[in-house]
Amino acid sequence: MAEKRLLFDIHEKPDTAKGLLLSVQHVFAMFGATILVPILLGMSISTALLASGIGTLIYMISTKFSVPVYLGSSFAYISAMAFAKEQMGGDISAGQTGIMMVGLVYVVVSLIVAKVGTAWIDRLLPPIVIGPMIMVIGLGLANTAVTSAGFVADGDWKNMLVAAVSFMIAVTIQTRGRGFIRVIPFLIAIVGGYVVAIFLGMVDFTPVQEAAWLSLPDLSLPFATGVAGLKEYKLYFGPEAFAILPIAIVTIAEHIGDHMVLGEICGRNFLKKPGLNRTLIGDGVATAVSAFIGGPANTTYGENTGVVGLTRIASVSVIRNAALIAIGLSFFSKFTALISTIPSAVLGGMSILLYGVIASNGLKVLIRARVNFMESRNLVIASAMLVLGLGGGVLKLGSDLVISGTALAALVGVFLNLVLPAAAEDSAE
Repeated sequence: MAEKRLLFDIHEKPDTAKGLLLSVQHVFAMFGATILVPILLGMSISTALLASGIGTLIYMISTKFSVPVYLGSSFAYISAMAFAKEQMGGDISAGQTGIMMVGLVYVVVSLIVAKVGTAWIDRLLPPIVIGPMIMVIGLGLANTAVTSAGFVADGDWKNMLVAAVSFMIAVTIQTRGRGFIRVIPFLIAIVGGYVVAIFLGMVDFTPVQEAAWLSLPDLSLPFATGVAGLKEYKLYFGPEAFAILPIAIVTIAEHIGDHMVLGEICGRNFLKKPGLNRTLIGDGVATAVSAFIGGPANTTYGENTGVVGLTRIASVSVIRNAALIAIGLSFFSKFTALISTIPSAVLGGMSILLYGVIASNGLKVLIRARVNFMESRNLVIASAMLVLGLGGGVLKLGSDLVISGTALAALVGVFLNLVLPAAAEDSAE
């Protein structure tokens, strides 16, 4: 008799004790990446946790509780949001407004998909465009990782040591880990580096001592509430916000890829049932809601696919409970305060690997699709995208709108793919 594909299928529910343990395990699998984005962007950790939980529930409702997906903070928008914040003098208004509009782009794309299908997406986003996009996202963050790790001129040896320890822990687990441990290398690397930082006197526990046990998450809203602790920002529809939109091209492509892989694991075609239009709406609305309350963009995680594939637990009830646990943790102030005490060197060392892995995934896309770089067309598209994206290319449209970095690379890639003629039989020379 053939082995059962999944231990728990989509609509199966483990018993209470086992289900709770599996849900906690799922939270840990997502935790490292979910908190890293807000830490790097100087955002609220409690809000990111709350947004990931709420976003996952929104996604489940949109897909009729038929896809085992957990949503968390997206790395793709880190550089764009940081740039928008810098351009606005530290104000988050442009970044949050831009991410809300990204959510609306998802919804619009989902409506188009529902009407005309997905062939047009395949035309816009072939592997030769998707691969370099992902590489630009990862490599564009390289300087941030190296600086945080302290590997700079006159860098502090303590920072470098802590960063090196964090890096080696993540690498060791990634290459030699077994079972569930291998799914959470970044989380374990944070813990290991943090312990070393404590021994070196680099951690200040004052925020933990001063924090209450329970409180409302540190939300930011686009209007005044009069409630103590809730911050206000303004909806801003300027060029800094619109410059974030092209990155949606990248994350929509990732969204499709994640659901295809998850479908293979579960023996289902999620792009047909419940349908790409429903999964896109769930992801888009979740992203818009997260930005509305001051959180980062949401995304379906490759880690989520890894957990389901490794544990063979595809129960939607487990994912739902994991979302509820994340929401509960967002109100546990001492816990979020403890997370905020993690030194930047810990995150820097881990990010050296993390950002490199993101870039390597872009390369993997090209290899899997067997993109032929002997064809001039492919060489031109990839070259232009990498140089513009990593070289800090800037395109000024009119007096206000500026498109740069990842967004510019994405637009150029899509444009070149559409206008360059299909590759003829180029000679090897």
